[in-house]
Amino acid sequence: MSDAMASKKELQMEELVSLCVRRGFIFQSSEIYGGINGFWDYGPLGVELKNNLKSAWWNRVVRQRDDVEGLDSSIVAHPRTWEASGHVAHFTDPMVDCKKCKRRFRADQLPSGSCPASSKGDSDRNCDFTIPRNFNLMLQTQIGASEDAAAAAYLRPETCQSIFTDFRRVKEVARQKIPFGIAQIGKAFRNEINPRNFNFRSREFEQAELEFFVRIEEREEWFAYWLEERLKFHRSLGFKESNLRTRPHAEDELAHYAKAAADVEFLFPFGWQEIEGVHDRGTWDLDRHTEFSGKDLSITDEATKERFVPSVIETSVGIDRTTLALLANGYEDELLANGESRVVMHIAPHLAPYTAAVLPLSKKVAEPAERVVEKLRRNWNVFFDVSGNIGRRYRRQDEIGTPYCLTYDFDSQEDEKITIRDRDTMEQERVPIDSISMVLNDRLSTDLT
Repeated sequence: MSDAMASKKELQMEELVSLCVRRGFIFQSSEIYGGINGFWDYGPLGVELKNNLKSAWWNRVVRQRDDVEGLDSSIVAHPRTWEASGHVAHFTDPMVDCKKCKRRFRADQLPSGSCPASSKGDSDRNCDFTIPRNFNLMLQTQIGASEDAAAAAYLRPETCQSIFTDFRRVKEVARQKIPFGIAQIGKAFRNEINPRNFNFRSREFEQAELEFFVRIEEREEWFAYWLEERLKFHRSLGFKESNLRTRPHAEDELAHYAKAAADVEFLFPFGWQEIEGVHDRGTWDLDRHTEFSGKDLSITDEATKERFVPSVIETSVGIDRTTLALLANGYEDELLANGESRVVMHIAPHLAPYTAAVLPLSKKVAEPAERVVEKLRRNWNVFFDVSGNIGRRYRRQDEIGTPYCLTYDFDSQEDEKITIRDRDTMEQERVPIDSISMVLNDRLSTDLT
Protein backbone atom coordinates (compact mmCIF):
# COMPACT_ATOMS: atom_id res chain seq x y z
CA MET A 1 0.00 0.00 0.00
CA SER A 2 1.50 3.29 -1.14
CA ASP A 3 0.40 5.49 1.76
CA ALA A 4 0.72 2.99 4.61
CA MET A 5 -0.67 3.70 8.02
CA ALA A 6 1.58 5.79 10.23
CA SER A 7 -0.41 5.80 13.45
CA LYS A 8 -3.79 4.90 14.91
CA LYS A 9 -6.16 6.82 17.19
CA GLU A 10 -8.20 5.23 19.95
CA LEU A 11 -11.93 5.14 19.24
CA GLN A 12 -14.22 7.39 21.26
CA MET A 13 -17.87 6.36 21.52
CA GLU A 14 -18.99 9.84 20.43
CA GLU A 15 -17.18 9.41 17.11
CA LEU A 16 -18.86 6.08 16.44
CA VAL A 17 -22.33 7.39 17.33
CA SER A 18 -21.79 10.41 15.07
CA LEU A 19 -20.85 8.20 12.12
CA CYS A 20 -23.82 5.87 12.74
CA VAL A 21 -26.26 8.79 12.66
CA ARG A 22 -24.58 10.68 9.80
CA ARG A 23 -24.20 7.67 7.51
CA GLY A 24 -27.53 6.03 8.32
CA PHE A 25 -26.48 2.98 10.32
CA ILE A 26 -28.44 3.65 13.54
CA PHE A 27 -30.38 6.67 14.81
CA GLN A 28 -32.97 7.40 17.46
CA SER A 29 -36.55 6.30 16.86
CA SER A 30 -39.18 9.06 16.45
CA GLU A 31 -36.36 11.56 16.03
CA ILE A 32 -38.57 14.38 14.71
CA TYR A 33 -40.54 14.26 17.99
CA GLY A 34 -37.43 14.38 20.14
CA GLY A 35 -36.88 10.62 20.19
CA ILE A 36 -37.94 7.98 22.67
CA ASN A 37 -35.37 6.63 25.11
CA GLY A 38 -34.34 3.01 24.60
CA PHE A 39 -35.63 2.61 21.02
CA TRP A 40 -33.50 2.79 17.88
CA ASP A 41 -34.06 2.67 14.13
CA TYR A 42 -31.69 1.07 11.63
CA GLY A 43 -31.17 3.11 8.48
CA PRO A 44 -30.28 1.92 4.96
CA LEU A 45 -26.78 0.79 5.94
CA GLY A 46 -27.67 -0.46 9.40
CA VAL A 47 -30.47 -2.74 8.25
CA GLU A 48 -28.16 -4.34 5.66
CA LEU A 49 -25.43 -4.92 8.24
CA LYS A 50 -27.89 -6.31 10.79
CA ASN A 51 -29.57 -8.59 8.23
CA ASN A 52 -26.18 -9.90 7.07
CA LEU A 53 -25.28 -10.68 10.69
CA LYS A 54 -28.57 -12.54 11.22
CA SER A 55 -28.06 -14.44 7.96
CA ALA A 56 -24.53 -15.46 9.02
CA TRP A 57 -25.88 -16.71 12.37
CA TRP A 58 -28.78 -18.60 10.76
CA ASN A 59 -26.54 -20.27 8.19
CA ARG A 60 -24.03 -21.32 10.84
CA VAL A 61 -26.47 -22.50 13.51
CA VAL A 62 -29.39 -23.87 11.47
CA ARG A 63 -28.71 -24.47 7.77
CA GLN A 64 -25.27 -26.01 8.10
CA ARG A 65 -26.43 -28.54 10.70
CA ASP A 66 -28.71 -31.57 10.65
CA ASP A 67 -29.44 -31.37 14.37
CA VAL A 68 -30.99 -27.87 14.60
CA GLU A 69 -34.45 -26.76 13.47
CA GLY A 70 -35.71 -23.22 12.94
CA LEU A 71 -38.68 -21.48 14.53
CA ASP A 72 -40.39 -18.09 14.32
CA SER A 73 -42.76 -17.73 17.27
CA SER A 74 -45.15 -14.91 18.11
CA ILE A 75 -44.09 -11.97 20.25
CA VAL A 76 -47.13 -12.33 22.54
CA ALA A 77 -47.46 -15.68 24.31
CA HIS A 78 -50.09 -17.02 26.71
CA PRO A 79 -49.65 -15.15 30.03
CA ARG A 80 -49.15 -18.44 31.86
CA THR A 81 -45.90 -18.82 29.91
CA TRP A 82 -44.38 -16.00 31.95
CA GLU A 83 -45.72 -17.35 35.22
CA ALA A 84 -44.07 -20.69 34.50
CA SER A 85 -40.79 -19.05 33.48
CA GLY A 86 -40.67 -17.00 36.68
CA HIS A 87 -40.78 -13.64 34.91
CA VAL A 88 -44.00 -12.47 36.53
CA ALA A 89 -42.65 -13.04 40.03
CA HIS A 90 -38.92 -12.45 39.66
CA PHE A 91 -38.02 -10.45 36.52
CA THR A 92 -37.23 -7.25 38.39
CA ASP A 93 -34.56 -4.62 38.99
CA PRO A 94 -34.23 -2.51 42.16
CA MET A 95 -35.50 1.02 41.42
CA VAL A 96 -35.42 4.36 43.22
CA ASP A 97 -36.95 7.74 42.42
CA CYS A 98 -35.34 11.04 43.33
CA LYS A 99 -37.94 13.31 44.92
CA LYS A 100 -35.78 16.33 44.13
CA CYS A 101 -34.84 15.94 40.45
CA LYS A 102 -37.80 13.65 39.60
CA ARG A 103 -35.56 11.16 37.81
CA ARG A 104 -35.61 7.36 38.12
CA PHE A 105 -32.56 5.13 38.58
CA ARG A 106 -31.54 1.54 39.15
CA ALA A 107 -30.61 1.41 42.83
CA ASP A 108 -27.65 -0.90 42.22
CA GLN A 109 -26.05 1.49 39.72
CA LEU A 110 -25.91 4.70 41.74
CA PRO A 111 -22.35 5.82 42.52
CA SER A 112 -22.11 6.21 46.30
CA GLY A 113 -25.86 6.80 46.50
CA SER A 114 -25.65 10.08 44.54
CA CYS A 115 -27.52 11.21 41.44
CA PRO A 116 -25.59 10.70 38.20
CA ALA A 117 -25.19 13.77 36.01
CA SER A 118 -28.17 14.46 33.78
CA SER A 119 -27.96 14.99 30.03
CA LYS A 120 -27.28 18.65 30.82
CA GLY A 121 -24.17 17.64 32.73
CA ASP A 122 -25.32 18.72 36.18
CA SER A 123 -25.17 16.55 39.29
CA ASP A 124 -26.70 16.97 42.73
CA ARG A 125 -25.11 14.87 45.45
CA ASN A 126 -27.92 15.74 47.87
CA CYS A 127 -30.72 13.98 46.03
CA ASP A 128 -33.61 12.66 48.06
CA PHE A 129 -34.17 9.01 47.10
CA THR A 130 -37.21 6.85 47.75
CA ILE A 131 -36.76 3.45 49.36
CA PRO A 132 -35.58 0.90 46.72
CA ARG A 133 -38.40 -1.22 45.33
CA ASN A 134 -38.60 -3.95 42.73
CA PHE A 135 -39.65 -2.92 39.24
CA ASN A 136 -40.86 -5.61 36.81
CA LEU A 137 -39.13 -5.21 33.47
CA MET A 138 -41.84 -6.80 31.30
CA LEU A 139 -43.86 -4.54 28.99
CA GLN A 140 -47.57 -5.17 29.45
CA THR A 141 -50.24 -4.98 26.77
CA GLN A 142 -53.94 -5.78 26.41
CA ILE A 143 -55.59 -8.38 24.17
CA GLY A 144 -59.22 -7.92 23.13
CA ALA A 145 -61.39 -5.33 21.39
CA SER A 146 -63.24 -4.21 24.50
CA GLU A 147 -61.18 -2.35 27.09
CA ASP A 148 -63.26 -3.70 29.96
CA ALA A 149 -63.00 -7.31 28.80
CA ALA A 150 -59.41 -7.15 27.58
CA ALA A 151 -56.96 -9.67 29.01
CA ALA A 152 -53.52 -8.64 30.24
CA ALA A 153 -50.58 -10.02 28.30
CA TYR A 154 -46.89 -9.25 27.89
CA LEU A 155 -44.48 -8.49 25.09
CA ARG A 156 -41.94 -11.27 25.44
CA PRO A 157 -38.83 -10.34 27.47
CA GLU A 158 -36.84 -13.14 25.79
CA THR A 159 -37.34 -15.38 22.77
CA CYS A 160 -36.48 -18.74 24.36
CA GLN A 161 -39.70 -19.53 26.24
CA SER A 162 -41.71 -20.19 23.07
CA ILE A 163 -39.03 -22.67 22.04
CA PHE A 164 -39.76 -24.62 25.22
CA THR A 165 -43.54 -24.45 24.78
CA ASP A 166 -43.17 -25.54 21.12
CA PHE A 167 -40.57 -28.21 21.93
CA ARG A 168 -42.85 -31.23 21.62
CA ARG A 169 -44.50 -30.02 18.39
CA VAL A 170 -41.21 -29.19 16.64
CA LYS A 171 -39.62 -32.49 17.70
CA GLU A 172 -42.52 -34.43 16.23
CA VAL A 173 -42.87 -32.59 12.90
CA ALA A 174 -39.10 -32.48 12.29
CA ARG A 175 -38.70 -36.14 13.35
CA GLN A 176 -35.70 -35.24 15.48
CA LYS A 177 -34.08 -37.26 18.23
CA ILE A 178 -32.09 -36.08 21.23
CA PRO A 179 -29.63 -34.38 20.98
CA PHE A 180 -31.08 -31.66 18.77
CA GLY A 181 -31.75 -27.93 18.93
CA ILE A 182 -34.39 -25.34 18.09
CA ALA A 183 -33.26 -21.85 17.03
CA GLN A 184 -34.95 -18.56 16.32
CA ILE A 185 -34.22 -14.89 15.76
CA GLY A 186 -36.73 -12.37 17.03
CA LYS A 187 -37.60 -9.21 18.89
CA ALA A 188 -37.81 -9.03 22.68
CA PHE A 189 -38.79 -6.19 25.00
CA ARG A 190 -37.65 -5.11 28.46
CA ASN A 191 -38.75 -1.97 30.24
CA GLU A 192 -35.22 -1.02 31.24
CA ILE A 193 -35.07 1.59 33.99
CA ASN A 194 -31.98 3.20 32.51
CA PRO A 195 -31.23 2.40 28.83
CA ARG A 196 -27.67 3.44 28.02
CA ASN A 197 -24.57 3.19 25.82
CA PHE A 198 -26.31 3.94 22.52
CA ASN A 199 -28.17 0.80 21.36
CA PHE A 200 -26.26 -1.54 23.70
CA ARG A 201 -29.00 -1.62 26.36
CA SER A 202 -32.41 -0.89 24.85
CA ARG A 203 -36.06 -1.51 25.59
CA GLU A 204 -36.64 -3.17 22.21
CA PHE A 205 -33.92 -5.49 20.94
CA GLU A 206 -33.33 -8.59 18.86
CA GLN A 207 -31.99 -11.95 19.99
CA ALA A 208 -30.69 -15.01 18.16
CA GLU A 209 -31.17 -17.98 20.47
CA LEU A 210 -30.54 -21.71 20.32
CA GLU A 211 -31.95 -24.17 22.83
CA PHE A 212 -30.13 -27.48 22.44
CA PHE A 213 -31.78 -30.49 24.11
CA VAL A 214 -29.50 -33.21 25.47
CA ARG A 215 -29.45 -36.08 27.95
CA ILE A 216 -28.65 -34.71 31.39
CA GLU A 217 -25.53 -36.86 31.76
CA GLU A 218 -24.11 -35.26 28.56
CA ARG A 219 -24.78 -31.64 29.50
CA GLU A 220 -21.20 -30.74 30.52
CA GLU A 221 -19.82 -32.04 27.24
CA TRP A 222 -22.37 -30.12 25.19
CA PHE A 223 -21.89 -26.93 27.25
CA ALA A 224 -18.15 -26.97 26.45
CA TYR A 225 -18.87 -27.76 22.80
CA TRP A 226 -21.30 -24.86 22.28
CA LEU A 227 -19.15 -22.37 24.13
CA GLU A 228 -16.27 -23.14 21.77
CA GLU A 229 -18.58 -23.10 18.72
CA ARG A 230 -19.92 -19.69 19.63
CA LEU A 231 -16.43 -18.31 20.14
CA LYS A 232 -15.48 -19.61 16.67
CA PHE A 233 -18.51 -17.84 15.22
CA HIS A 234 -17.52 -14.48 16.71
CA ARG A 235 -14.00 -14.91 15.39
CA SER A 236 -15.49 -15.53 11.93
CA LEU A 237 -17.16 -12.11 12.16
CA GLY A 238 -13.72 -10.53 12.11
CA PHE A 239 -13.44 -9.51 15.75
CA LYS A 240 -9.88 -8.81 16.83
CA GLU A 241 -8.60 -11.33 19.39
CA SER A 242 -7.74 -8.44 21.71
CA ASN A 243 -11.42 -7.39 21.67
CA LEU A 244 -12.87 -10.82 22.46
CA ARG A 245 -12.88 -13.03 25.55
CA THR A 246 -15.00 -15.54 27.47
CA ARG A 247 -15.89 -15.08 31.13
CA PRO A 248 -17.28 -17.97 33.20
CA HIS A 249 -19.91 -17.01 35.77
CA ALA A 250 -19.01 -17.40 39.43
CA GLU A 251 -21.35 -19.50 41.54
CA ASP A 252 -22.99 -16.46 43.13
CA GLU A 253 -23.72 -15.01 39.64
CA LEU A 254 -25.62 -18.01 38.30
CA ALA A 255 -29.34 -17.71 37.66
CA HIS A 256 -31.43 -19.90 39.93
CA TYR A 257 -32.03 -22.41 37.12
CA ALA A 258 -28.47 -22.50 35.74
CA LYS A 259 -25.95 -25.27 36.31
CA ALA A 260 -23.20 -23.32 34.52
CA ALA A 261 -22.89 -20.15 32.45
CA ALA A 262 -20.29 -18.18 30.52
CA ASP A 263 -20.37 -14.92 28.59
CA VAL A 264 -18.69 -14.06 25.33
CA GLU A 265 -17.55 -10.48 25.93
CA PHE A 266 -16.41 -7.71 23.59
CA LEU A 267 -14.22 -4.74 24.50
CA PHE A 268 -16.38 -1.71 23.69
CA PRO A 269 -15.13 1.88 24.15
CA PHE A 270 -17.11 1.79 27.42
CA GLY A 271 -15.47 -1.45 28.62
CA TRP A 272 -15.87 -5.23 28.47
CA GLN A 273 -19.52 -6.19 27.97
CA GLU A 274 -21.47 -9.34 27.15
CA ILE A 275 -22.62 -9.91 23.57
CA GLU A 276 -23.60 -13.57 24.03
CA GLY A 277 -24.35 -15.93 26.88
CA VAL A 278 -24.02 -19.72 26.96
CA HIS A 279 -26.02 -21.40 29.73
CA ASP A 280 -26.65 -24.87 31.07
CA ARG A 281 -30.33 -24.48 32.01
CA GLY A 282 -30.76 -28.08 33.13
CA THR A 283 -34.34 -29.40 33.00
CA TRP A 284 -35.81 -26.36 34.76
CA ASP A 285 -37.74 -24.87 31.81
CA LEU A 286 -39.38 -28.08 30.57
CA ASP A 287 -40.17 -29.08 34.15
CA ARG A 288 -41.88 -25.74 34.83
CA HIS A 289 -43.91 -25.74 31.62
CA THR A 290 -44.98 -29.33 32.31
CA GLU A 291 -46.15 -28.23 35.77
CA PHE A 292 -48.03 -25.09 34.64
CA SER A 293 -49.55 -26.46 31.41
CA GLY A 294 -50.36 -29.96 32.60
CA LYS A 295 -48.74 -31.33 29.41
CA ASP A 296 -45.97 -33.91 29.77
CA LEU A 297 -42.84 -32.64 27.99
CA SER A 298 -40.68 -35.66 28.78
CA ILE A 299 -39.60 -37.96 25.95
CA THR A 300 -38.94 -41.68 25.52
CA ASP A 301 -35.61 -43.17 24.48
CA GLU A 302 -36.61 -45.54 21.66
CA ALA A 303 -33.75 -47.94 22.37
CA THR A 304 -34.06 -48.25 26.16
CA LYS A 305 -37.73 -47.16 26.54
CA GLU A 306 -36.52 -44.87 29.32
CA ARG A 307 -38.61 -41.74 29.84
CA PHE A 308 -36.77 -38.55 30.75
CA VAL A 309 -36.86 -34.75 30.59
CA PRO A 310 -34.07 -33.37 28.36
CA SER A 311 -31.54 -30.94 29.75
CA VAL A 312 -31.02 -27.69 27.83
CA ILE A 313 -27.87 -25.90 26.69
CA GLU A 314 -28.70 -22.36 25.58
CA THR A 315 -26.76 -19.94 23.42
CA SER A 316 -28.20 -16.41 23.26
CA VAL A 317 -26.60 -13.64 21.23
CA GLY A 318 -27.73 -10.01 21.24
CA ILE A 319 -28.05 -9.00 17.59
CA ASP A 320 -28.09 -5.26 18.34
CA ARG A 321 -25.13 -5.52 20.70
CA THR A 322 -23.16 -7.55 18.19
CA THR A 323 -24.00 -5.09 15.42
CA LEU A 324 -22.63 -2.30 17.62
CA ALA A 325 -19.57 -4.46 18.35
CA LEU A 326 -18.97 -4.94 14.60
CA LEU A 327 -19.02 -1.18 14.12
CA ALA A 328 -16.73 -0.53 17.11
CA ASN A 329 -14.37 -3.32 16.04
CA GLY A 330 -14.20 -2.04 12.47
CA TYR A 331 -13.93 1.72 13.02
CA GLU A 332 -10.52 3.23 12.40
CA ASP A 333 -9.43 6.83 12.01
CA GLU A 334 -6.31 6.08 10.00
CA LEU A 335 -3.45 8.55 9.67
CA LEU A 336 -1.59 7.81 6.46
CA ALA A 337 2.12 8.19 5.80
CA ASN A 338 1.53 11.02 3.32
CA GLY A 339 -0.06 13.12 6.08
CA GLU A 340 -3.65 12.57 4.99
CA SER A 341 -6.20 10.64 7.01
CA ARG A 342 -9.24 8.53 6.33
CA VAL A 343 -12.00 6.96 8.40
CA VAL A 344 -12.35 3.33 7.39
CA MET A 345 -14.79 0.71 8.64
CA HIS A 346 -13.13 -2.72 8.56
CA ILE A 347 -16.28 -4.86 8.42
CA ALA A 348 -15.85 -8.44 7.20
CA PRO A 349 -16.78 -8.42 3.47
CA HIS A 350 -19.57 -11.00 3.88
CA LEU A 351 -21.23 -8.73 6.48
CA ALA A 352 -20.66 -5.29 4.91
CA PRO A 353 -23.80 -3.36 3.86
CA TYR A 354 -22.48 -3.15 0.30
CA THR A 355 -20.24 -5.86 -1.14
CA ALA A 356 -18.98 -3.52 -3.84
CA ALA A 357 -19.37 -0.04 -5.26
CA VAL A 358 -19.16 0.62 -8.99
CA LEU A 359 -17.64 4.05 -9.65
CA PRO A 360 -17.52 5.37 -13.24
CA LEU A 361 -14.52 7.65 -13.62
CA SER A 362 -16.74 10.10 -15.51
CA LYS A 363 -20.43 10.53 -16.30
CA LYS A 364 -19.47 9.87 -19.92
CA VAL A 365 -18.90 6.19 -19.08
CA ALA A 366 -21.83 5.88 -16.65
CA GLU A 367 -24.03 3.88 -19.01
CA PRO A 368 -21.67 0.91 -19.57
CA ALA A 369 -20.76 1.00 -15.85
CA GLU A 370 -24.45 0.63 -14.99
CA ARG A 371 -24.55 -2.59 -17.03
CA VAL A 372 -21.82 -3.96 -14.74
CA VAL A 373 -23.94 -2.97 -11.71
CA GLU A 374 -27.01 -4.68 -13.14
CA LYS A 375 -25.11 -7.95 -13.55
CA LEU A 376 -23.51 -7.87 -10.08
CA ARG A 377 -26.80 -7.07 -8.31
CA ARG A 378 -28.09 -10.51 -9.18
CA ASN A 379 -25.85 -11.83 -6.40
CA TRP A 380 -24.78 -8.94 -4.19
CA ASN A 381 -25.84 -5.59 -2.82
CA VAL A 382 -23.92 -3.13 -5.02
CA PHE A 383 -23.77 0.66 -4.78
CA PHE A 384 -23.49 2.94 -7.82
CA ASP A 385 -21.94 6.40 -7.46
CA VAL A 386 -21.06 8.76 -10.30
CA SER A 387 -20.86 12.08 -8.46
CA GLY A 388 -17.70 13.80 -7.27
CA ASN A 389 -13.97 13.29 -7.34
CA ILE A 390 -12.97 9.60 -7.49
CA GLY A 391 -10.76 9.95 -4.41
CA ARG A 392 -13.64 11.35 -2.36
CA ARG A 393 -15.89 8.55 -3.58
CA TYR A 394 -13.30 6.02 -2.39
CA ARG A 395 -13.27 7.70 1.03
CA ARG A 396 -17.07 7.61 1.29
CA GLN A 397 -17.06 3.89 0.62
CA ASP A 398 -14.18 3.33 3.08
CA GLU A 399 -16.20 5.07 5.79
CA ILE A 400 -19.23 2.80 5.38
CA GLY A 401 -17.20 -0.39 5.07
CA THR A 402 -17.58 -1.28 1.39
CA PRO A 403 -14.78 -3.84 0.86
CA TYR A 404 -14.33 -3.43 -2.92
CA CYS A 405 -14.59 -0.45 -5.24
CA LEU A 406 -14.79 -1.10 -8.99
CA THR A 407 -13.69 1.80 -11.17
CA TYR A 408 -14.90 1.88 -14.76
CA ASP A 409 -12.67 4.27 -16.75
CA PHE A 410 -12.18 5.37 -20.36
CA ASP A 411 -9.91 2.39 -21.11
CA SER A 412 -12.55 -0.08 -19.88
CA GLN A 413 -14.50 0.20 -23.12
CA GLU A 414 -11.38 -0.70 -25.09
CA ASP A 415 -9.67 -3.38 -22.97
CA GLU A 416 -12.89 -4.64 -21.30
CA LYS A 417 -11.24 -4.44 -17.88
CA ILE A 418 -12.17 -2.75 -14.62
CA THR A 419 -10.04 -1.69 -11.64
CA ILE A 420 -10.85 -3.36 -8.31
CA ARG A 421 -9.63 -1.52 -5.21
CA ASP A 422 -9.31 -3.21 -1.81
CA ARG A 423 -10.72 -1.19 1.13
CA ASP A 424 -8.17 -2.30 3.72
CA THR A 425 -4.93 -2.23 1.70
CA MET A 426 -6.05 0.36 -0.90
CA GLU A 427 -4.23 -1.80 -3.48
CA GLN A 428 -5.67 -1.80 -7.00
CA GLU A 429 -5.80 -4.55 -9.61
CA ARG A 430 -6.98 -4.52 -13.20
CA VAL A 431 -9.26 -7.47 -13.98
CA PRO A 432 -11.46 -8.48 -16.96
CA ILE A 433 -15.05 -7.29 -16.60
CA ASP A 434 -16.33 -10.74 -17.56
CA SER A 435 -14.49 -12.29 -14.61
CA ILE A 436 -15.39 -9.73 -11.93
CA SER A 437 -18.12 -11.97 -10.48
CA MET A 438 -15.65 -14.82 -10.15
CA VAL A 439 -13.07 -12.50 -8.53
CA LEU A 440 -15.59 -11.28 -5.96
CA ASN A 441 -16.71 -14.86 -5.29
CA ASP A 442 -13.12 -15.95 -4.68
CA ARG A 443 -12.43 -13.05 -2.32
CA LEU A 444 -15.65 -13.57 -0.38
CA SER A 445 -14.99 -17.32 -0.11
CA THR A 446 -11.58 -16.56 1.39
CA ASP A 447 -13.28 -14.19 3.83
CA LEU A 448 -15.60 -16.95 5.06
CA THR A 449 -12.89 -19.56 5.73
